Amino acid sequence: MKCITVSASSAYDVLVGRGLLRDAGRIVRAVINAPLAVLVSDSTVDALWGNTAAESLEAAGFRVLRYVFPAGEASKNTAEYVKMLEFFAENGVDRSSVVVALGGGVTGDLAGFAAATYLRGIAVVQIPTTVLSCVDSSVGGKTAVDLSAGKNLVGAFCQPRAVICDPDLLDTLPEEIFIDGCAEIIKYAMICDRELLDALSGPDFDREEIIARCVAIKRDIVCRDEFDNGDRQLLNFGHTLGHAIEKLSDYKISHGRAVAIGMSVMARACAGLGICSIRDADLLIGKLETFGLPTGCDYAPEDIAAAAAGDKKRRGNTVTLVVPKAAGNCILNPVPVEKVTEYARLGLGGRV
Repeated sequence: MKCITVSASSAYDVLVGRGLLRDAGRIVRAVINAPLAVLVSDSTVDALWGNTAAESLEAAGFRVLRYVFPAGEASKNTAEYVKMLEFFAENGVDRSSVVVALGGGVTGDLAGFAAATYLRGIAVVQIPTTVLSCVDSSVGGKTAVDLSAGKNLVGAFCQPRAVICDPDLLDTLPEEIFIDGCAEIIKYAMICDRELLDALSGPDFDREEIIARCVAIKRDIVCRDEFDNGDRQLLNFGHTLGHAIEKLSDYKISHGRAVAIGMSVMARACAGLGICSIRDADLLIGKLETFGLPTGCDYAPEDIAAAAAGDKKRRGNTVTLVVPKAAGNCILNPVPVEKVTEYARLGLGGRV
């Protein structure tokens, strides 16, 4: 069995390989000798992979509790978070226990935040089941839940003990969800890996190699700035406007598609402002279109800017935008909140 190990930090590894879910119990046991594992998943993932994961954990000697919540972004809220904490308390979960988050970004965020705050912190292992969670949300320790005012406004940093990426789990994804996660792969390439951007020719890529490459990129950035005060904000490329678009759509536009639009808007705007070349902006937009991702929307620039003003990375009257200087080279550009309207207006004007 092919397995690629990426050291995400001195504290934990990310393992990438087909069939790893069946070996998850042994892997978890190797990083924490806990008597009890709480397997957290949503209703969709539990039906597909919950029994396989539970059986692997039990075979490794864990007593397994299962917590299943309704699938969807709507569950990533404070009410579901508190329900999970109550479940932990009612079932005797203690500091010697481990939370195993089996699922996509919603599961990883929700279970990770519960683990970070229950009894002031218990161990968590991430088993991502979507492209987006494999390459992005399961790595780096960010966990959060949403408020009505916006996404991920309440959270904590909680580094996992291990991340187990089994690309076989991606085989059951609906095509639109698989493609959604590919926006994050293109994001990594655009911010710092021109060779990766050139190599991406469509959804039929080597999953192990590309996941490992994206994890290594994120590892390098997070190691420089674990708590998101500097370089880690590069990972936000497309996200400030993307989160605004998600919010305006009442989350009917998915995260990856909203980020794809956000990246396209920023690329067009930066080409219009002379920050990057038209050729490089069109290269990014062309890659997104090759993957079937959207590159525009019908929302007014003023509405996008107003929604972006509530972004969690806002500091006073300043929002830090990630702007492309060239394909594979993005920089941070703090701007006044009112400047976001100009970027949105330029970026929504069509190809430059």
